[in-house]
Amino acid sequence: MFTGIVQKLAQIKELERDENLVRLSIKLDQLSAGLELGASVAINGVCLTVSEVKDGVSHFDVIPETLATTNLDLLSSTSFVNVERSYKVGDEIGGHLVSGHVGSTAVLKSVHHEKHDRVLTFQIDEPWMKFIFHKGFVALDGASLTISSVNRAENCFSVSLIPETLARTTLGLLESGDLVNVEVEAQTVSIVETVERVMAERE
Repeated sequence: MFTGIVQKLAQIKELERDENLVRLSIKLDQLSAGLELGASVAINGVCLTVSEVKDGVSHFDVIPETLATTNLDLLSSTSFVNVERSYKVGDEIGGHLVSGHVGSTAVLKSVHHEKHDRVLTFQIDEPWMKFIFHKGFVALDGASLTISSVNRAENCFSVSLIPETLARTTLGLLESGDLVNVEVEAQTVSIVETVERVMAERE
């Protein structure tokens, strides 16, 4: 589990592509302290398993299923990624609980500057919109955010970002057309699907 509070904006050190595997090497520096093989780390919100740690560089193997359902297949050796180590009991939860299981991706449709914040508007596949609510939680590339507005007619939602978030995450590097990984809030999913099931049974 994770909290959606990005701990490091890290640049990929090396990216190796094989027929059925992509291997990411990321220099985590102090975040690699005490990191063991098999540990879980969120990379752009995707829960990945550590396969090797050496000299502050951590390695992760990414399989085709993950590449097909996230934006990790779009990474290059110069890309930056959001990094968060797994939550430990007693840690402060500054965002919301995130599993690292990305459900979908969303495309950045527009960026609007509004005084000290920046409003990013994303479009997502229609089936996921039922889990998107004004003032609800969503994790974008692993960053816990509050939804500032929803446009159901266009399957769009917006988030408003302060300068600190823009500076500490990949969200400040996005351009129109870029994809982000989306994990909707688990409690919202549970409530919506329960209501749908109850209503279907009544019919």
